[in-house]
Amino acid sequence: MPHVPRQPLKSSGLGPFSFWLSLPQLITWGSVFYTFSLLMTPLEAELGMSRAESSVAFSLALLAEGLMAYLVGRWIDAGHERWVMGLGSVWIGLGLLGHSEVQSVAGFYAAWIWLGLGTAATFYTPAFAVVTRRFPQDFRRAIITLTFLGGLASTVFIPLFSWWMSLWGWRHALWALAALQFLVCAPLHFWLLKKPAEQPHAHPLASHHASAHAPTPLSVREHLRHAPFWLLALFMVLTMSVTSALPAHMIALLQESGLSPTWVIAIPAAIGVIQVVGRLVLFVFERYWDVHAANRWIPTLIPAGIVALLLGGLNPVASLVFVLLYGLGNGMNTIVKGTAMAQYVSRAHVGQLNGLLGMPIALARAAAPLTLGLLWSPQHGYTLALWWLLVASVMGTGALWAAQRYALNPGH
Repeated sequence: MPHVPRQPLKSSGLGPFSFWLSLPQLITWGSVFYTFSLLMTPLEAELGMSRAESSVAFSLALLAEGLMAYLVGRWIDAGHERWVMGLGSVWIGLGLLGHSEVQSVAGFYAAWIWLGLGTAATFYTPAFAVVTRRFPQDFRRAIITLTFLGGLASTVFIPLFSWWMSLWGWRHALWALAALQFLVCAPLHFWLLKKPAEQPHAHPLASHHASAHAPTPLSVREHLRHAPFWLLALFMVLTMSVTSALPAHMIALLQESGLSPTWVIAIPAAIGVIQVVGRLVLFVFERYWDVHAANRWIPTLIPAGIVALLLGGLNPVASLVFVLLYGLGNGMNTIVKGTAMAQYVSRAHVGQLNGLLGMPIALARAAAPLTLGLLWSPQHGYTLALWWLLVASVMGTGALWAAQRYALNPGH
């Protein structure tokens, strides 16, 4: 049986490869995604923006990321991941330098559009496509390993960037973030991805659309004719809108609750730790769990966390319950979102299929921070926004359940 010895050989490099690939994830998520909420308040004061106006910048970044998603997916499926991710880190470093020179609202928006284009090449989606290609027999475990360090981005960079801002001001603090891109992220990507991945030959893992003896995978277009792809699209659109909206408003939301400044920084920072704990639990115990049952129940933790805030109010106890449930859910849900397309639709075309979702996901993610800003009011704060997040997360979970049912039970 020639395939038996090959699988351990492929998996033997999984740990080191995923570790080094996860370090740029930690830095880039921390430098771009999680620092926006800290930049929001000083930039509103300096540029005279309202909360809704400042939220537009984050939405534009998400939209720009979505615009590039399919093209990036095609490049990675074609084996060009080294240049995609390496140049993407350089692009983000230049964007952070440009952001430090912003003097107007238009310049602020332009900086975040630039950064959004760079994240399309450097965030989880392209990295997940890379490890799926390189570890086709163990890609789920590779993705879990990859997200360990990335999950600590908020824990490391929210307090770190807050400290840098207090030392140097927000403009010079951005210089430090740019230096990390030039000196750490870009060199790591160019070094780690210098050896091209093998082209995947496996047919879809859990799809009823291809027979087990099919000589070649189905085309991307064929997968678009069946329900699992579209249900997964709905799941990803809704859940990613929720997890994109909250970080941009997390600091402001907690500030309005009357919590001390220490709590305001500690709570979002703790989410990163809990995310990693959730992924560690998944890494250790997933071999004992049914993977489809795990995929089904993990997304329910996010609406449960939002319910805790709505029922308990914004106080330390309710906030800690939220941190626990939302952090565990968001940490493990990243794995569900990263592997669902390969498990229920197609592994061979995972880069392009996820890329096709780039635009609808981008529109939803771009609208989400703005929606929260518009739903905020002086009278009710973020209460209406939290209700919107709850409805979206429940609907997204239902879509995933339906996708599983269609993919795993095609005759029912």
